[in-house]
Amino acid sequence: MELVNTLVQGTLLGGLFALYALGLSLVFGVMRIVNIAHGDLIVLLAYVGLTVTDFFGVSIVLAAPAVLLLAAGAGWFLQRGLFEFVPRHDPLIPLLVAFGLSIILQNLMLLGFGADPQKLSIGRLEQASVEILPDLHVGVFSLLIFGAAVALIGGLQLMIYRTSFGRALRAVSDNEANAAMLGLDTRAVFRKAFVIVMVTVAIAAMLMSVRGNFDPASGPTRLLTAFEAIVIGGLGSMWGTLVGGVIIGIAQMVGAQIDASWQVLSGHLVFLILLILRPRGLFPKNDG
Repeated sequence: MELVNTLVQGTLLGGLFALYALGLSLVFGVMRIVNIAHGDLIVLLAYVGLTVTDFFGVSIVLAAPAVLLLAAGAGWFLQRGLFEFVPRHDPLIPLLVAFGLSIILQNLMLLGFGADPQKLSIGRLEQASVEILPDLHVGVFSLLIFGAAVALIGGLQLMIYRTSFGRALRAVSDNEANAAMLGLDTRAVFRKAFVIVMVTVAIAAMLMSVRGNFDPASGPTRLLTAFEAIVIGGLGSMWGTLVGGVIIGIAQMVGAQIDASWQVLSGHLVFLILLILRPRGLFPKNDG
């Protein structure tokens, strides 16, 4: 039963890792930008949630609509005011811009909020659990996180493959020049795409802020986890990202059973092994 519990808990943890990765996957898939600042944006929006809850004296659940609106506005501003002016013919240029943004965000958060770890709470729901098998209990909040990951991936898949905006998104992603020749406003598509990205980042940030602690320096850790989930799943595969997150989550839980110091290392080791065996990921987009 202990092994089953480890697998279940690791799977649920993988849902949170998949949420970290979704926005990064979308940015790379549409704009071909490796957004090094992605983890810091997650932490920044967690601090936005903390600020809104403190200012209005409400829980993060009630503050969520305001955080999502602020995230959407930040997404439009980042694309319109920054990344839209970054040349993308050389992948190194947007990478360096994103790295600079990461450094700025970390220092601003340190200046504004200090270095002490923070955490948000939603009361009894954090401790609530349900029995799914005899002697096997799982946290209700962990189930909600995994459900949110599945719902968000499913919703994004429907948007990309079943809507006119999704068709425009795929056209721009495949060939920006050809899409522009067909009359698509590629700048508008990129702006809307970054708005969607930041909304997914906000959802991940709010769930993360309740699930555990965060501080101004914790962004790179989230970025690394997101990157590993994407690479394991296969670039361009959203459901593969969920699988990648689950694999890392299970690896970390198994490592934690061996020794607490092995938890994070185990995830990195599994990533390295799978990268060697399947360098294009488990479900690469071009494999159908």
